[in-house]
Amino acid sequence: PSSELTRHVARWLRLCDAQPAFAQAKATAAKAPAASGGGERGSGCPPLEGAVDGKVVTRFPPEPSGYLHIGHAKAVLLNDYYAKRYNGKLLVRFDDTNPSKEKGEYAANILRDLETLGIDVEKKKEAGGYVTMSHTSDHFDHLMKVAQKMIKAGHAFMDDTPQETMKAERETRTNSKHRDAAADVNLAKFKELCAGKADDWCLRAKIDMTSDNGTLRDPVMFRGNKDEHHRTGMKYQAYPTYDFACPVVDSLEGVTHALRTTEYNDRDAQYAWIQNALKLRPVKIHAFARINFVRTLMSKRKLAWLVDQKAVEGWDDPRFPTIQGVVRRGVSVESLQEFIIGQGASRNVVNLEWDSFWAINKAAYEPHALRLMAIEKQGMCELELTNVPQYDDEGVHAIIAPRVPKDPSLGERPVRVS
Repeated sequence: PSSELTRHVARWLRLCDAQPAFAQAKATAAKAPAASGGGERGSGCPPLEGAVDGKVVTRFPPEPSGYLHIGHAKAVLLNDYYAKRYNGKLLVRFDDTNPSKEKGEYAANILRDLETLGIDVEKKKEAGGYVTMSHTSDHFDHLMKVAQKMIKAGHAFMDDTPQETMKAERETRTNSKHRDAAADVNLAKFKELCAGKADDWCLRAKIDMTSDNGTLRDPVMFRGNKDEHHRTGMKYQAYPTYDFACPVVDSLEGVTHALRTTEYNDRDAQYAWIQNALKLRPVKIHAFARINFVRTLMSKRKLAWLVDQKAVEGWDDPRFPTIQGVVRRGVSVESLQEFIIGQGASRNVVNLEWDSFWAINKAAYEPHALRLMAIEKQGMCELELTNVPQYDDEGVHAIIAPRVPKDPSLGERPVRVS
C-alpha cells in the first residue's frame, strides 16, 4: 500500500538526516543563498571548491595596457560576487610585467572603471574593507630570487634561441641546445640578464618538451626589457612573464581561488607545476567562460590601434565596448551588474546578442525616466495651424500627461498638440 511505502521512505530519510555528512552538506547549501543576497541573483554561479566562509580570497589581475571593457566586467563582478558570497576578500592586483605596453594613464582609468562598477578600491582599502590593491611590480625582487631558486634546483635554464626557432622546436618537441647547461652557468647568465647585459637571452622553465600540452614545453619565465616602467622607472632591465608571476604572487598574497576564463585551461597545468616546483601553497582554479558579443571588437590591441589612428574619439567612444564607452552610450551600471551575474560562471562559451542586454537596460530606466519631447533648435520653423482641435491651458495648446505613466508622484508634463 502507498501508506506503507511512504512510511518506509520517511524512515530512510530520517536515517540519512542523522548522518554527519548529510548534516554538513545541508548546512553548506543553506549558507550560499543567504550570503549571495537571496533570490535568483547568482543562481548561475556554482559554489567554489573547498571554499570556507570568511576565508575566501579572490583576485582580479588587470594589465594596465588599455581601458577595461565589458569582457573584463564579467571577471571583475564574478570575483566581487564570490568574495561577498563567502564574506571574504577581493584583491585587485595590477599585472604590470610588460613596460612596453603599460601606462600610468591606463592604471588610473582602470581604477575609475572599477569605481563605476561599484568597486572603489581606494575608499575600501582606507576603510579596511574587503577590497585591497597591489601590483606585481611590488614583488619583482622576490620573483628574481624565486627564479634563481628554480635555476639552482635544475627547474629552469637560460636560452638565447631565436623566437622563430624556439617556436619551431616547440612544434617538433625538440629540446633547446642550452636545456642541460650547468646551474652555475645559468645562474651567471641570469644575473647578466637582470643587469641588462644579456638582451638576447631569456629564462625558461624546464618542464616537458614532449608534452601534448604546448604550455608545458619549457615556457619563458623572464625576458629582458629596457623600456621605462610606469612605476619603477629604469630600476629593472628584465621582467617576469605573467605565466610565471601569477602562480607565485597568487600564493604569496593569500589568494585561495583564482577565477580564470576557459581560454587559460591549458595553462592551468603550468600554473600548478610552478607552484609545485617551488613548494608553494596551492591555489584552486575556478574556470568560467569569457563573455562574447557578436559583431563586437573586444581585443585591447585592436581597440588601442583605433585610438592611436584617431579613428574614434578615444577609449570612451560610445561605439567602444569599454566600460566608459557603454556608460557614455547610456548603459545603467545596475543593469550591467544584473546582466553579468545573470550569465553566471558557466564554462559554456556563448556569443551574445546586444538585444538581450538592451532589454535589461531599458527595464532599469523604465520606472524613473522622465518622458520629454523636443525638436532640434537648428533649422526649426514655426507654423500656425487653424483647423485643429484646441486644448487651451493658460495659452498653451497641450494635453497634460504624467511624466512617468506608472508613477504619478513624479509630476505631469504638457504634451503639445497640433
